[in-house]
Parts: sequence; C-alpha cells; structure tokens
Amino acid sequence: MFDSVKPYANQEFYALKKECQKRNQLFEDPQFLASEESLFCTTALLSNVHWKRPPEICNGPHLFVDGMSAHDLNQGQLGNCWFVAACSCLASRDNLWQTVIPNWKEQEWAVDKPNNYAGIFHFRFWRFGEWADVVIDDRLPTVNGQLVYCHSNSKNEFWSALVEKAYAKLAGCYESLDGGNTADALVDFTGGVSEPVDLTIGNLATVEEQRLQFFDKLFKVHSREGLISCSIRVESPAEMEIRLNSGLVKGHAYAVTDVRKVRLGHGLLAYFKADKLFMIRMRNPWGQKEWTGPWSDSSEEWKQVSKGERESMGMTVRDDGEFWMSFDDFCKNFTDLVVCRVMNTSFFSFHKTWEEARVKGAWVRHEDPLQNRAGGCINNRDSFLQNPQYVFDVKKDMDEVLMCLQQKDVRYSRQQGRGEKLSMGFEVYRVELNRDYRMHTIQEKVASSVYINSKTIFLRQELPQGRYAIIPTTFEPGITGEFLLRIFTDVPSGFRELTLNEPPRTCWSGMCGHPQVVTQVHVVAANGLAAQDGTTGADPYVIIRCGRQKVKSHIHKNTLNPEFNVKGIFYRDNAKSAIHIEIWNSNVFKDQFLGQVTILADPGDLQPHHTLHLRDKGNRQDNDLPGTINVNVSSSNELASI
Repeated sequence: MFDSVKPYANQEFYALKKECQKRNQLFEDPQFLASEESLFCTTALLSNVHWKRPPEICNGPHLFVDGMSAHDLNQGQLGNCWFVAACSCLASRDNLWQTVIPNWKEQEWAVDKPNNYAGIFHFRFWRFGEWADVVIDDRLPTVNGQLVYCHSNSKNEFWSALVEKAYAKLAGCYESLDGGNTADALVDFTGGVSEPVDLTIGNLATVEEQRLQFFDKLFKVHSREGLISCSIRVESPAEMEIRLNSGLVKGHAYAVTDVRKVRLGHGLLAYFKADKLFMIRMRNPWGQKEWTGPWSDSSEEWKQVSKGERESMGMTVRDDGEFWMSFDDFCKNFTDLVVCRVMNTSFFSFHKTWEEARVKGAWVRHEDPLQNRAGGCINNRDSFLQNPQYVFDVKKDMDEVLMCLQQKDVRYSRQQGRGEKLSMGFEVYRVELNRDYRMHTIQEKVASSVYINSKTIFLRQELPQGRYAIIPTTFEPGITGEFLLRIFTDVPSGFRELTLNEPPRTCWSGMCGHPQVVTQVHVVAANGLAAQDGTTGADPYVIIRCGRQKVKSHIHKNTLNPEFNVKGIFYRDNAKSAIHIEIWNSNVFKDQFLGQVTILADPGDLQPHHTLHLRDKGNRQDNDLPGTINVNVSSSNELASI
C-alpha cells in the first residue's frame, strides 16, 4: 500500500519528535498555528476559542479507549458530516485505520513511558497518488473547556479530534472542511476508488430482482473491506439537514457500518429455515437522530430475530445515531450511495485482482495549437483534441475497465481564499490498433463521464477488445490544473500518454526517408465469406498490411459476415505504395486464406468508402473469391491531420 510515503511540508515526524524530547519541549507546529487563521477562511465564526492539549482537557488522555469504533465519533460545530461519516466507515476496518494512524501504539499516551509524550502526532492520507505523512501538534480548539469540533463519546479519547486536525491542516484551515464530499475523504483514507451510485436510476425500489442483485454487490464490497456511505438528495438549499418524519435527515452523509443477511426465527429452526432478511446498518455522524420506521431500535420487528442473532449483529437500543433498516426500506428512502473499493492488485489473492496504471498530467495553455493542452470539453470542437491524450489496450474479448480522474487539491490560502474545484470529465474513443501518435480527428466515441466540479470523476465501462484513447478535459477551454488519471483492467493495458503529433525526424530520415502521407484504413465488415472445414461458418480475422507494418484484428467466431470494425493508421514515405487487406480463417493447424484486396489510398481520392470483391493471390482478373469487404480509407499529405 505504501508505494510512496512523503512527509508533508518536509516535516519528518521522528526527527521533530526526537528534537522536542532532546530539548524537553512540547511540539508547536509552525505550519499550522494555534490561531484564528487555522480555524477560519475569512472571518471568525467563534469567539473565546482556547487551544488546549489533551492533558489540559482531561486526566489520562488516550488515542483510543476500548479500541476503535464508529461510536467514537461525534460531529462538532462544522458542517463536515461527510468527513465524520468517512471516519465512521474507516473505524470498522483495522487494516485501513492503522494505515491512516501509523504506529499507533508508539503514539499512544503511555503511563509507563511519560517521556515518550512530546505533543506531536502524525497521520497519513492518500493525496494525488502518494501517501502524505502529516505532522501536527496536539493543541486543539476548545470553548469552555470542551472540544469545538469532532470529538468522542469518551472524554479522554482523542484520535478523531487529532485526525480531523491533520486533515484540516491539509485543507488549509478547519473551515475548509465545512461542506464536502464523503467520496473524497474515503479515497484520502484508503487510496481506493470511489464510485457514486444513483439509487433513483432504474427500479431498485420496486423491482425485487434488481434490488437483490444490488444487495449482493454491496454485500460483496463490504465483505472485501470496501467502505460505503449514503445520503438523501436535497432539491433546494432550504432542505439541507431537514429531519423527515421517518427520522432520517436530508442532505446529510451517513456511514454504512454493516451489510448483512439476517436469519429470522428462534432456536435451531432458524439455522435451517430459508427465511433471511437483507439488512443494512447506518450511523448518523451527529451521534443521535435515527430511523424510526420498521427495524428501528425499539420496533416490534426485532421479536422475529433470536437473541443470539441480535447479539451477533451488535444490536443496541439507545439513541447513539446507529440503526438498522431493511434493504427494501433503504432503497425507498435513500437516493445516493458512495462505494469506495480498495483495489486488489496483489499477485496472490483468492479474490479478483486488478492491473492498475496511473499517470500524472496537467492542462497547460500554449499559443501554438499543437502544443496547447487546455482545450476544454467536446463542446469546443476546434480545441478539444488539444487536451492531453492517453491510450490503453483491452486485450480480452470483453473487459470491464474502471477509469478514475482526480484533480489536484487547491489548498486554502489566506490571500486567495478557499480553492475552487475545476469542472472536469473525460471522453473515451476507439482508435486504430497501432496508434502511437496523437489524434487529430475525432473518432468513434465509446464512453463519456459526467462533467462536474468534483475532486474525482469515476466511470465503469465494458469494452470489447481493441485500443482506446482517453482524453481528460476541463469543461471550459484555457483552464489550467493538474490531474491524476488511473485505470484498472483485468490484464496489463499498456497505458501511456500520446505526446508526439507525428513521427519525428531523426538522423536516419535523410537516408531512409521520412513519411510523406498518413493513411487511416477502417475495415468495417465482410460479407458472404466462403464456409470452411465442411461447416456452415468460419472463424475469420483480418490483417491490414502496409510495407513492413501490419494490423491484425481478433478472431470472430463462427460467422461468414464478420463485423470487424478494426482500424489501422500508417505513415508512408511513398504515396504510391499499396495497402493490402487479407482475410484469414483461424484453424488449429494452419490458417486458411479467404481473400484479399489492394488499395492505393491516394490523398487525392475523394471517395473514402469502398466495397470490394475478395480476390485470390495473384494478379489475374478472373480470380474472384466468395465475399466482399467494406473499407473506409482516408489519406492526407499533412501528417498531423488524422
């Protein structure tokens, strides 16, 4: 997980702690002062704030009291329910929170080691492709001796308040955490991939089959260390945090703390009965105000569940903000879900593994269109292709591809105020199998993300075998910024950036020649091929040859009318050199030749579409073979034009 851990603001935790112990002084962080500028972006919203260390707030402070639990967290006087909900999710996963709170035993207050305490702590967050080790002092804002912001039910437990302070330091000040996105915090805690799910799309609330399939997916995510949060969408600002008759709160982030199939009945019979109820447990970051409908804490429905089953579920009857719902009621009441998966990239695993590829890039303005990399979205057709471009290969017949675009956080500063997120997204195009240079004409679009001003944009897409270009953009042209692009595939994808517009001139160009013409060949389909091996079908594939270069399609099974949809792009130093297209039948011992066509692909040819009869090898005019082939050809003397 720690492919790279870097000290934030060049503050080395162990070096600073050692220096404090040597001087017998408690650490005071010069990067995040105990002052108003660490609390507020512009104007002070609280008065009489005093910064106190935990030993000044209570006797016997600890990071943890009786372990870590979602019940340790209560939201303070910040509108950061999104952050507290993410912390509640984190609290249920030992391996994850021990990543955020490294070496926690060393950081814990130890009665037997009083000299170990130096007023300094450190926490880790995944930021822009790297783990940042954030050092803080333990001075916390209080009013009348009480913590102002996130706090625990136990007065002497401080892990949540200290994690919140470290996260506020990354953001620039505490107020920068007022209003945010749970998905962002989940990614920062895990380095995973967050996927938003709109529960109102489809028929989850009414169609049982869809609901059960969706429950199985959530159950699998939860059982594999995934983190989940949910909310109820608001239609206007006036609806924010309004409590409904059901006890639920609109515009408020809830942490999902369990997903379970619950046995109904009592005694041994319950273990053999098929009756199971699909249930989900949530927690309100306020630490109160719960669901009051069926399966709420004191409802009659719990009489259907044995005492042992209730105990295994951790069922309690108290207003602590945590409650159970049936999955049916959950789908009827909640509108939005965020699923954060920690992607399994291990070579040794019983579960599905992913191949991750990532690259950092930037939208940069330049007067030269061929060097400009801030072209805006597809609405700006004249400049869209001036954005950064990347290609990857899908090598299986069909593969699920996860794509994630993340923009770099703009830290709050006193001079510039709170950093605004860019509105961004990306488009995915199917391109030639041998494309190694940038696209200059728009090709077949196969997927498109939403465009919103979010830290992370996610897209899941099933793609057939082929090569694809992904183009991340801001919504408006001329906007600059940095981004991280990640893709996950089943097998390695060869993900890389396209940086050159055309083949470069080298020292060999004078002797060997430099391309004069660029040609794109698109083999659309073939029809009426000859049946092979005494069957009624064939397993055809196509090869496009140009000089020493060739492009080969995948095999199409049992068809005489294959829809090839395969492209190749060729940079030719001789405009009169022919392009040969061959169709073969795949066979176990020896592939069989089904026919070929030859195309001159002259740049002056104004007819791009060709339907040609297949011919045998040789130049005779009477050697036609069964079948035709549909081809689109485009050529240009301008190498940076296709």
